Amino acid sequence: MVRVGGSPGEDRAADMPALRTAWLVLVSCLAVSLVVAAMAALNTALPDIARSTHATTGQMTWIIDGYTLVLAALLLPAGAIGDRIGRKPVLLAGLAVFGVASLAAVWVDTPTQLILTRLVAGAGAAMIMPATLSLISAGVPREKRALAISVWAGVAGAGAILGFFVTGVLLNFFTWHSVFITFAASSLATLVLVATIGSSRDENPGAFDVVGSLTSMTAVAAVVFGLLEAPHRGWTDPLILVCLVGGVAMAVGFVLIELRRTSPLLDVRLFRNRAFAAGSLSVALQFLASFGVFYLLLLQLQLVFGYSPLMSAIALFPMVVGVGAFAMIGNWVAVRFDSLRIVLAVGIATAGIGILAIGLVDADVYWKLGVMLGVVAVGIGLATAPSTTAIMANTPLENQGVGSAVNDTARELGAAIGIALAGSILAAGYEKRIDATADLAHQQIATFSPDAAQQASDGIRSSLVGAVEVADHLPASAAPLAQQIVDGAQAAFLPPLQSACLVLGSILVVGAAGLGWFAPRQVMPSEQ
Repeated sequence: MVRVGGSPGEDRAADMPALRTAWLVLVSCLAVSLVVAAMAALNTALPDIARSTHATTGQMTWIIDGYTLVLAALLLPAGAIGDRIGRKPVLLAGLAVFGVASLAAVWVDTPTQLILTRLVAGAGAAMIMPATLSLISAGVPREKRALAISVWAGVAGAGAILGFFVTGVLLNFFTWHSVFITFAASSLATLVLVATIGSSRDENPGAFDVVGSLTSMTAVAAVVFGLLEAPHRGWTDPLILVCLVGGVAMAVGFVLIELRRTSPLLDVRLFRNRAFAAGSLSVALQFLASFGVFYLLLLQLQLVFGYSPLMSAIALFPMVVGVGAFAMIGNWVAVRFDSLRIVLAVGIATAGIGILAIGLVDADVYWKLGVMLGVVAVGIGLATAPSTTAIMANTPLENQGVGSAVNDTARELGAAIGIALAGSILAAGYEKRIDATADLAHQQIATFSPDAAQQASDGIRSSLVGAVEVADHLPASAAPLAQQIVDGAQAAFLPPLQSACLVLGSILVVGAAGLGWFAPRQVMPSEQ
């Protein structure tokens, strides 16, 4: 077993055979791809899940974001535990928890039950994700570390598209339950592979920071919960205000606590390093954009364009091409020419412009949407690897688990906020515009089925998925009404979708300007 604790660990890592190093990177990438695929895959299956479980728009958001919320909240403590007891044992435990939770989802009947299994799976994923990157950072020789991190970052980005694609293939032949069976089987197979690699840990970790762990978890959970529930309860609801304001206050408290501890969960002074801080911000912006857009466009592709889940996943392939082609380029340019500031600013700005275009251009045919997705992908591809490299290169070797957790927390928190913002704007806009269509359906359905009128009206008001479901179940004699329902629901859906893209794109453009001012030129410290 490889133990890392300063320069002796560096020497042992340098002596590892190339094949063993490559195997470590491969297994770690397989594990992280499982986590990211699980976060993304249900976006493809969401319409089928909503029809089967009768989930509302709010519950649909929780089915997606509940996993991400728990994952983001637990990453820092999980990374610190891995540094202390060993990253491989924590990775194995996480795979076991993730697999069991995924299998349990096969037998659920209600949205609430499904959300509970996703929360447990998120806890398992929180043990998996930081362990994968920290094993690479601690176990790969220094001269090859940037390349290994680039591969990890590329796989983590492509894992989302892989999740969409595999889910689309499964749904083309089976029910949505097959997605969770695949997750369970994949976690078991990955667990067996992980048993073949070495481990690493900090030799002198100090006491575990219980207070810091509880504070960080509470801060993340409170803020994301407030964002998720605000559209349904109202932004002035006392619970929402307590969550948002209290979450920010807890985050400030976390910083103050960590500054005073001799063995902190996270040495917040790391954020004084401009490369570390800029990398963290860039990662959060990338995932805010990508997962917010994924959430919106997969619904549009299936419910407006009429694509199957598989075709919807294939329609997102411009993201794979763009991210894959430009990830290595971005890292090479940033490291080779000391141009981290330029690469991050240009990458994030390009992604923001692509998302703004989706909000401004009426994509009535797919090729328009595909071009704009390609622009977004180029931007994210340029920024993704150098962001992670900047974080890990500026984290002490003995704290790679925490450094990895910072990178992953930025990813998951960004994804959670992106989905929450997109879902919130979409839900609020849809509810505001759907009344006329729901009232029309209630009046006309009441003429031939009074008992079904209110149920149909509620379904139409709940979401676009619900409206399509109501239209599909009307008798053939009511075909004109069914078309009116679909047209009215789509008309209520598309404007808030574009509004959400405008908000997400604007955040990225502002973030790019901030990175252009704040980020340093160099990725790595000059002494390295």
